[in-house]
Amino acid sequence: MAKFPDFEGLAMFAKVAEEGSFAAAARAMGVSVPTVSRAVARLEERLGGRLFNRTSRQLALTEFGHSMAAKAADIYRQAEAIESEAHELSVQPRGQVRLAVPMSFGLRWVAPLMPELIRQFPELSVDLHLSDHSVDLIAEGFDAALRIAALPDSSLVARRLCPVTQYLVAAPTWIARHGAPDHPRALSGLPCFSYAWRARSQVWRFTHTSGAQEDIVPNGPLRVTNSDALLPVLLDGLGIAELPDFIAAEYLRDGRLVRLLDEWSMTRGGLYFVTPTARSRPLKVRVLSDFFAQHLREAHWHRSE
Repeated sequence: MAKFPDFEGLAMFAKVAEEGSFAAAARAMGVSVPTVSRAVARLEERLGGRLFNRTSRQLALTEFGHSMAAKAADIYRQAEAIESEAHELSVQPRGQVRLAVPMSFGLRWVAPLMPELIRQFPELSVDLHLSDHSVDLIAEGFDAALRIAALPDSSLVARRLCPVTQYLVAAPTWIARHGAPDHPRALSGLPCFSYAWRARSQVWRFTHTSGAQEDIVPNGPLRVTNSDALLPVLLDGLGIAELPDFIAAEYLRDGRLVRLLDEWSMTRGGLYFVTPTARSRPLKVRVLSDFFAQHLREAHWHRSE
C-alpha cells in the first residue's frame, strides 16, 4: 500500500524555498529549526533526491528542488485557502458592507429584503447607497454594487443575477388620442420622455423579431435621472417612455400602461452583483452576493403576469 503523502514535509520545503533559509521558514511557521530541517531531510529521502545545496553561508535549490518548489508551494497555498475558508464558514459574517444600488430598483426590490438579511446575518451591517448615478466602486470606497442593463467595466468582477428588459410604454388614454405607433420611425415628432443615466447613450435601439434594427433619438419635454419620475406624466397620458420591466410590470398587469411596438425589443440586459476584484473578497461580501443571487435569481416582478 502506498504511503500517505508527506504534506508536512512538502509544506516546510515550500516555506524554506520561499523564505530562503531554514531559520526564516521556522520563524514564519512557529516551529524550531531542527523540526524544519528534519522534515526537509525526510522529504528528500522519500523523493530520492536533494532539494537544497547547503553550505555554512548559503542555501540554494538544486535543479531537482527547482522542479519541485512550485508544485509544493501550490499545495501549501491550497491548504491555506482551505483552512481560511473553513474558518470563515465556522463564524458569522460581520462588519459593514458599503453597497451601491440604483434608486428605483433598490426601493422596490432590495429594501424589502433587508429584514430577512438582518435576521439571517445579525452581525452584518449594510450601508445602502441608493442612487441612479453609477458610482466608482474603487475611488468611492464601495465594497459592491448592484448594476442594471449594461455590463460593468472590465476592471470589475460581475455576477449576473437575473435578466432585465426595457419596454416602450404609454397610457391607454394617450393611445386612444394618438394611436399606437407601428414602427420605431413613427416615434419621430412624438413626445418621448427620456432617462438621463442610460448606460450607453441617449439612443433608443430597437431590434425586430426579424433581426432588423432601428435607432431613434427620443425627443420630448421631460428628461429625468430616475425612472419613477416618468410615471406621473405617463399615467396622465402625456407621452411615451422607456421603462425597465421591474417598474413597468405592475402597470402593465393592471392596464394603466400598455406596451408599444410588441414586435420590436429594446435593451435586454441583466442585474449584476459587481465587486472591484474577485481575489480576497471578504466573507461579508460573498454572503451578500449569495443572498441576492438566492432572492433575485428569478425576475420576481413578472410572477403575477
